[in-house]
Amino acid sequence: MDGRRILLIIGGGIAAYKSCELIRLIRKAGGSVTCVLTEGGSHFVTPMTLAALSEARVYTSLWDLKDEVEMGHIQLSRQADLVVVCPATADLIAKMAAGIADDLATTLLLATDKPVLTAPAMNVRMWQHAATVRNVAQLRGDGTIVLEPDEGEMACGEYGPGRLPEPAAILSAIGRFLGVRSRLSGKHIVVTAGPTQEPVDPVRVIANRSSGKQGFAVAAALAELGARVTLVAGPVKLDTPRGVERIDVETAREMEAAVSAALPADAAVLVAAVADWAVEPSPSKLKKSDGPPILSWRANPDVLIGLATSGARPPLLIGFAAETEDVIAQAGAKRLRKGCDWIVANDVSGDVMGGNSNEVHLITAAGVESWPHASKREVARRLADRIADVLAAGPDA
Repeated sequence: MDGRRILLIIGGGIAAYKSCELIRLIRKAGGSVTCVLTEGGSHFVTPMTLAALSEARVYTSLWDLKDEVEMGHIQLSRQADLVVVCPATADLIAKMAAGIADDLATTLLLATDKPVLTAPAMNVRMWQHAATVRNVAQLRGDGTIVLEPDEGEMACGEYGPGRLPEPAAILSAIGRFLGVRSRLSGKHIVVTAGPTQEPVDPVRVIANRSSGKQGFAVAAALAELGARVTLVAGPVKLDTPRGVERIDVETAREMEAAVSAALPADAAVLVAAVADWAVEPSPSKLKKSDGPPILSWRANPDVLIGLATSGARPPLLIGFAAETEDVIAQAGAKRLRKGCDWIVANDVSGDVMGGNSNEVHLITAAGVESWPHASKREVARRLADRIADVLAAGPDA
């Protein structure tokens, strides 16, 4: 991002405080930031804070005599490589969609000839309201980039989509748009997600409750950082993340074959809940009138162990452990038994397998890190950042 100029418009929402971290990340990546603070935003962060972080003047008023004699709002809007609105409140989005220009921020948005990226943040009901849905569709139709908000607990106490994406994810989106080399650019990562289904007869299967949401979130987060991602997915009804190559499978043996065919890779993240056992399926439907069926069981291949012992083992191999008791102890033993580098452990005794949030423990040779309860997207982004750190440092780090 060296030399790229970002004009950052800070809207009036509690998430405005995260704009401070975004400024720090942009500058760390080599970009420069000029801030425009709305009146609402000034209730959450101060011009002094933004000026200290950006090391540049902060603009707040359309009615600054000196600036406007020189047509300051035109200059601000034309000098940037990209205009970023963070947070983009429902009010600000509505004004942008309608072309309203009643303060410095909305006036320069209407005057700019540069691309605009918005990071929404608002109450879940506001995000899902028909007016906001209509306004977002209008902005996207006009060519504005509108990021999807995160899902999680709001400052107001409600839960759902509407949280501001994490600053690292916004930075990644900025980098992708500007064509900046991302942290995982040039890396190939294989991810597995969802359950497997093992046929009993032509109409019945043995399966589990994995929704695939965490694995799909991991694939999306890695793609956001620039990786080439191959996602091997069991039978789930989820949209393929943008920029991800998806391979659909049903059984454990199909998943093992698809993972093997996707190699070589720089890393593999095996999130899928693979069935441990399968049965010899009946060629015809089993009849109730015949009484309880006698099933002939056989062990499924262990995809994680198979990859760990393969000659094509990725330099970084990560497994997931879904446990219902003694989570850390069970997962730690699993890491050693299966020969992977990291295990991400979580307690699935509640609604985790079908829910939208997770609380995990990252277990490595160095010890255990317990991460706070968060949306599955946030867990995925945190894991993706750790993967990027390791792959950038090299295998001996």
